[in-house]
Amino acid sequence: MKRIVGLLLCTLLPLASYAKIQTEFGDSTKTHVFTLKADILARGEYVQGAVIDKDETYAAYINERTRLCLNYKQPYLEMQITAQHAGVWGASGGGSFNLREAWGRADYKGAFVQVGRQSLTYDDERVIGLNDWSMTGSWHDALKLGYEGYGHKIHLWGAYNQNVSNISGGSVYLNGCQAYKNMEGLWYHYDFPRWFSGSLLLLNTGMQSALLDASSQPEKKTYYQQMLGTYWKFHIGSPSTEGGQWFVEMDASFYYQLGKTENNIPIKAWMAAADFRAQANEWVRFNTGYYHLSGDENYTVPPPGGIGLQRYTHDHSFNLLYGSKHQFYGAMDFFYLQSFYGGYSPGLQDWHIGATFTYKDQFSFVAQYHNLATSVRVHNSPTRMLGHEMELLATYTPVKWMTMQSGYTFMQGTKTMEMVKRASSRNQSHWVYLMLIFHPTFVKVRF
Repeated sequence: MKRIVGLLLCTLLPLASYAKIQTEFGDSTKTHVFTLKADILARGEYVQGAVIDKDETYAAYINERTRLCLNYKQPYLEMQITAQHAGVWGASGGGSFNLREAWGRADYKGAFVQVGRQSLTYDDERVIGLNDWSMTGSWHDALKLGYEGYGHKIHLWGAYNQNVSNISGGSVYLNGCQAYKNMEGLWYHYDFPRWFSGSLLLLNTGMQSALLDASSQPEKKTYYQQMLGTYWKFHIGSPSTEGGQWFVEMDASFYYQLGKTENNIPIKAWMAAADFRAQANEWVRFNTGYYHLSGDENYTVPPPGGIGLQRYTHDHSFNLLYGSKHQFYGAMDFFYLQSFYGGYSPGLQDWHIGATFTYKDQFSFVAQYHNLATSVRVHNSPTRMLGHEMELLATYTPVKWMTMQSGYTFMQGTKTMEMVKRASSRNQSHWVYLMLIFHPTFVKVRF
């Protein structure tokens, strides 16, 4: 494998340095544009000490993803279709193949309507985002209306999902591509000149009941949960759009959830986050921040071999919904891509600090430390502390159509970490990955 990668790089890099591939054709003044792009990703991962199977000490695998994107744009109209395949090298079944995007958008003087399979990305992607670290990413079959102009942005959308077996009758939605049955949202954003921007987000999500009726059939009922929140961003220094050499930046967000879960349990949950970043020159950037996600009161994990009988009258664990979870709460994704034991959550506190070193927009190196703890006290646990996580990440972009990235993460857990994950192997974990991405533009035609 190493020889193949080495041979590939030795072949591609000289070509990229000495040859310019013509990809754009046509008169640059023409308003009709057709673009054909590709995205091919391969990521090899090695995990030690955080393996689900108790008889194994490590896991090693290679993920792959292939996307082919067609985009057409003319005045007042844009359409995009992206086909996607994702899987694991050597897995039976050939992985998954689907349409990542298939949407059309019409706009006029700032107002627009967009319909079809599309991404919904807002603010820092904490609640709704691309989730592009995942091989399949996040997408929604939705209708979106909006207006953007004079510093204002307002988006209103609605999505609805159903099983094929029920399109001619019936309302039960189970085991579909999305977790929700329907979802409606409203997002408003305003950019103040140069130094401040703010957003408001309202979200209503309908979930198919997970309960059974008197005849032991799925209950034909939809439970709704709501989320409302705000996101603020402050920027002092060189305008971020101009790539200035110094700035001080802070963003803060707060979200509150209410309604009922699919098990008809009332929801009362919240989260708050603050991040601070500073850059003194073009090479070095520092960051620090604190996240707090609410947890369930009286959270209990029974000892191995025991049966948990804890009954919860309310759900206080904050649900991250459709956000880009890998960007937050530690790169090992222990807490919100993998669930806590029992389906409920003791919440999370994440204090972090780090630095980013950049050289000529081609190479960057990130060092990040996380201090992690539960939000509530876990019954019979010695401490709220979950552990410490150290992350190292290097990214190299030799040419605009290729990116290489490598990362190493070390996690030192505590007895509390063992309890909430119910696995003794969580005490000390290592994760290493190497990722190679090709994202060329094959052709861009203006006519």
